[in-house]
Amino acid sequence: MPELNLHDIDQISRDINRQEITFSHLLEELIDHVCCDVEYEMHQGLDFTDAYRKVKERIGSRGLEKVQEETLYAVDTKYRKMKNTMKISAIAGSVMLGFAAVFKIMHFHGASMMLTIGALLLAAVFIPSAMVVLWKETHNRKKLFLFVTAFFTAVTFITGILFKIQHWPAAGILISLSVLVGSFLFLPTLLYGKLADNENIKKRLVYIIGYISLLIYLCGFWFQFIHRPLAGLLINIGLFMLLIIVLPWYTWLTWKEEKQVSTKFIFIILTVLAFLMPGTIVNQNSLLKMYDEEFFVQLDQQQAMLNYREANEKSFLNLYKDSVQYNRMARIHSHTMELIGHINQLETQMVRIAEGKPGRPAENPSQISLNSGNPVIQYRKLTDPFNHDPVEALLVPGTKSRKELDAVLTQYRDSLSVNTGEEWIINHESILNSSSYLLDQNSSLNDFAMISGLHALTLLKNGILLSASDALRQIKKH
Repeated sequence: MPELNLHDIDQISRDINRQEITFSHLLEELIDHVCCDVEYEMHQGLDFTDAYRKVKERIGSRGLEKVQEETLYAVDTKYRKMKNTMKISAIAGSVMLGFAAVFKIMHFHGASMMLTIGALLLAAVFIPSAMVVLWKETHNRKKLFLFVTAFFTAVTFITGILFKIQHWPAAGILISLSVLVGSFLFLPTLLYGKLADNENIKKRLVYIIGYISLLIYLCGFWFQFIHRPLAGLLINIGLFMLLIIVLPWYTWLTWKEEKQVSTKFIFIILTVLAFLMPGTIVNQNSLLKMYDEEFFVQLDQQQAMLNYREANEKSFLNLYKDSVQYNRMARIHSHTMELIGHINQLETQMVRIAEGKPGRPAENPSQISLNSGNPVIQYRKLTDPFNHDPVEALLVPGTKSRKELDAVLTQYRDSLSVNTGEEWIINHESILNSSSYLLDQNSSLNDFAMISGLHALTLLKNGILLSASDALRQIKKH
């Protein structure tokens, strides 16, 4: 029977050692087992190269590593517990995040809680247990720095994204740390390890291009969070290089080398896609903000018109301070300001509901400031301008606040009719009717978010001031 020479045994030993078999007795047994298999194939007429290639194909890319994992799982209680913890937390955290995303999109209650639990499971349980498992399986001190930087990058990245979505402080700091550590410590260390491996000679160029693509992508991702120009462009360039060049190229090279898809390859693809998703979402959110900006521009214009009409009405009253009709004019102005104040309070309640938690409106949201005692909404600071809860709670026909608004508008029309006459009121009735601006019985709540409600109420206030100004001029004529 053909026997292996020392050079052949040494090659097999080096290849098995490269797979980081940490159990010394297991290492010797695996080397002996592979050598026996190769000698058997050589006995069938193959030379060493073909026989060894056939044995490696039969074992698979991770066959020996799986043997070690199963051995560890059987004899090491701590490893077994960590492995189970890693699997359970990965599944539970991923499921939580999946449901949180659906609940967030559908505006269901509980999305924030599930998002927090899912992120904490991944950051505080899955990643630490995965690091322990990897160290148990390799005990490679050369990769210790790689493991530490990977751990820090992953934990700060997941925590930073959670803080950003939940609008908690320090989100920018965490994401910046994850990007900087990932770009300048983790990725260079990973690239060096890949380039130093002689088995990856054919993939060295794709690794280098992949590293450059990730740097561009991470730079754009970071720029997006610190509000620097070119963020969207850099993210799109990075995504294009990764998805159009690097991933297809890497897939083609791997497919040539392996006759079946390995779990390692699937894991790499899924990891890259999962890593790219937040940047894609952030980039999409920047486009959505451009869409939101149109609402803010309209609101700013309406607010400017509102301020102008208020100032104009006060100037008009001052001109006729000595007129016999001044008392009637002053009463109309007083009723007008009371009605505007009632609507201002309604807008404030909407913001408090949107910025608070379900059933617990925010007490003093930062989005509301005071100007001469009157609340002023900072529209661009709203964290969820398309929230439907405030509209459902306050503006839908039949709600208490909507009934109160309609009652106050009716009283206001009645006070104006005393001073202007029924014909004038009939001509202005649609302007002083809440249904001309807000939801009516046939409207769909899905088409009316908080930003739309705020815009409608601002239009209503402008309509009230327009009617009041017209009523004052009507009184002046008489």
